Amino acid sequence: MDVELQILKHLPRDAQPTVAIIDEYCAEYKDQFKEVRNYECFKYLHLGIISPIKRKSLPEIAKVVSINSAQSLHHFISYSDWSAQELKSRRLNKLKKALNGHAITVVIDETGDRKKGKKTDYVARQYLGSVGKIDNGIVSVNAYGVYENITFPLSFKVFKPKGTLKEGDKYKTKIELASEIITELINEGFNIELVLADSLYGESSEFLEILNEYKLAYVVAIRSNHGVWLPASQSVRANKWCKFERTFSNLKSETRYIREIIYGKRRAITYWEITTEPETMPENSTSFIMTNLQGNLKKTLGDLYGLRTWIEYGFRQCKQELGWTDYRFTNFQHIEKWWEIIFSVYTMISLNSPAFLSLNQSHQVETKVQDSKPEHFSAHQQWNHQNGWKNTLNNLRLIVQPLFLFWLIYPWLDIFPNSDLLLGFNHLISTMNQFKPFYASG
Repeated sequence: MDVELQILKHLPRDAQPTVAIIDEYCAEYKDQFKEVRNYECFKYLHLGIISPIKRKSLPEIAKVVSINSAQSLHHFISYSDWSAQELKSRRLNKLKKALNGHAITVVIDETGDRKKGKKTDYVARQYLGSVGKIDNGIVSVNAYGVYENITFPLSFKVFKPKGTLKEGDKYKTKIELASEIITELINEGFNIELVLADSLYGESSEFLEILNEYKLAYVVAIRSNHGVWLPASQSVRANKWCKFERTFSNLKSETRYIREIIYGKRRAITYWEITTEPETMPENSTSFIMTNLQGNLKKTLGDLYGLRTWIEYGFRQCKQELGWTDYRFTNFQHIEKWWEIIFSVYTMISLNSPAFLSLNQSHQVETKVQDSKPEHFSAHQQWNHQNGWKNTLNNLRLIVQPLFLFWLIYPWLDIFPNSDLLLGFNHLISTMNQFKPFYASG
């Protein structure tokens, strides 16, 4: 018996549970973390990041997940031995498995955010899309996927301005970073049916050569003064404007106008203008685009290119809802870990969307609980029945809400014991654990 007790003392303890939907998603990453405390921090960050708190700083996350100190979360990102690249690889494999060969659209975009001072790695005065001007900040090139109108994160690479390079760094343009991302996604085995990008990439022959090399269809923005070499005998002409209904991510629609611009003879690559007002062509609502797609594109091209707007909206949600910029690190290795965790949380939400749930027909969101009566989670008065990413986030927040409320009130139960209230919370949290995501192993 003494020997058995000694063995049990040396066995690693199990990680503290959170909510089943978090625990089951994170379980596939468990072996990345050598210590159980690090794995717990990984789960606590997922839980805290989907919480409704406005600032996703480590101290605020520590409060909402009932950790006494944020120091353990800081240590997990800054000092613990785990790989951001391995986390990314696992996440991409999870996405690829969920997609099961279905084709996706890939959107290449960049994001820049203000950062004060000069201590943070790769911060410099450069153009920041978030403020629309040159300012002090950090920029990354990002790739997002779209499947059935649901966005999900794929990859990011930080842009390293020449004046910020460290020993061992190699300067790479944003075009080179975007090209690397496309190559990596192809090598990962994603089925890419279309690539969308803004004019920085649309005007780059280097980027377009990569897309052509992999035989990828694309729709890219170009500058309004884009030029095409023509023989002296050929001229530029514009077809008549064609009205179409532009459908947005909330499924509402507005009238838009599109026309083809033909440079000399019609060729494999076509050029188009899309606008809200053909008479005045306002700058902020007129796009010039180029594509290698074939066929009658007047009714479809506007919505295809409009997916870029969805991504921009989706990434704003990533910043606003998940805390992309809420880190307080200066070392990029730590920032990279934070961003990968944000992408992991984003992926978890996307995988719970109806679009991904429908890929696994055996999954049932509503299940039976202890009393064998159907428990309809979606009957909650704040449940959102629409299919968007933010709607899914809203519903996941409802599932984890009882645990947050319990942690908030528990210190009072320690002072003023109430067994009935404690039992009620335990029953409610247990019920929430019956909500099974499609990637659950059980």
